[in-house]
This record gives sequence, C-alpha cells and structure tokens, in this order.
Amino acid sequence: MHNYISIKDPFQNTLEIKKSTFITYLYPIFNAEAFDDIYSQLKKEHYKANHLCYAYILGNDSMVQRMSDDGEPSGTAGIPMLEVLKRRQLTNIAAITVRYFGGIKLGASGLIRAYSSSVSEALKLVDLIQNIDQQIVEIVLHYAQNDAFIYFINNSQESVTILDTQYTDKVTYTLALNLEAVESFQQSLIERLNNQFEWTNKEIQTVDIPYQDPMD
Repeated sequence: MHNYISIKDPFQNTLEIKKSTFITYLYPIFNAEAFDDIYSQLKKEHYKANHLCYAYILGNDSMVQRMSDDGEPSGTAGIPMLEVLKRRQLTNIAAITVRYFGGIKLGASGLIRAYSSSVSEALKLVDLIQNIDQQIVEIVLHYAQNDAFIYFINNSQESVTILDTQYTDKVTYTLALNLEAVESFQQSLIERLNNQFEWTNKEIQTVDIPYQDPMD
C-alpha cells in the first residue's frame, strides 16, 4: 500500500491552443514555502506572460489544496487544474500553467478545456512515483544454500529488492520488502530452505518506486 503518488522530478510541457501558448510546469513539493519560491521565480522568468495559473496539493492525506486563476475568469483555470491532480490521485505536487495570449478569446468553456488539457498532457509524459514503506530484512545463510536462495528470489511472486550482499564465512543479504509481503515471503523462504537461515527485521524505510497510472 503506497503512502502517496506524485512525480519524481520537475517537468514542463508546452501546448499551442488557438494561437495561445500554454506552458505547464510540474514540480514535486512538500510545503507551501517551496511552492512560493518556485512561483516567484517563474513570475520573474515569464514577466511578459498574461497569466500564471496554478494548483497544488500537499500532504500524504492531500488535505492542503490551493489554486489560482491569476486574472482568468473565475473558475476557468485553477479549479480545472486542481481537478486533474485530484482525479489522478496525486499529492505533494504543484502545477503551474503560464499563458501567453495569442489574440483569440477561448471563452469560459474553452479556457477550462485548455488549462485542464495542459496539465493532463504534461502528466502523460512525466515519470510518476509511488512512495511506500518497506521492511529492511537481513538474511544470513550458508554458501550451500545460496543457489537455492537466489533461485527463490528470482522466482518470488513478492516484490523484493536486494540492497546489499556480504560474503564472509556465510552469505548475508540485506533485502527490502513491501510491508504486506514480509510474512508470506518469510514463510515461503522457510519452506524453501527448511528454516536453515537467520532472519532479522531491521528498520522500516520509506522509498520511491516507479508507478504506472492505470489511466495512462
């Protein structure tokens, strides 16, 4: 079970809609101060732009949600952008769309589609991550069991990552396992190696792993 879904790195994408240019920036953020710094910098960079609209969501529970139309008709920019982020179940993320007016008015419905599409198209291209808790486990076994252990790892139905391997008089593996997989993985390993190994639960660590959105 993930803690949240977000993006790994900053990203930008540009759309041309009826001669207006919409540049959407996506940023992973974890507090409002970080957003303010980013927004101020983009304001300076795009000082000739007509509008810099935004939406952002913060917190693993997505409780902090902010948006701005920045001079566009009320409800035509910030809310559509925010709804895209919410629909994708994203948090700890900011979307800022810069608009350079091209001379053709889009109307309220056109603006809603434009700002919504700008964020949606950017999200189709960016790398998503899911933040999860993993149990770090240390396993010590004899060399005679090593081949069977590696075969077990390579054919396991559980998500397991080998973080480190130490070779001394025995072989020591440090693994990362999803929390919900720990018990079943341990039981299967007991059966495979006839319980001839040492198992020690270490710390729980939070990691980011790639995420494939089913909406893509």
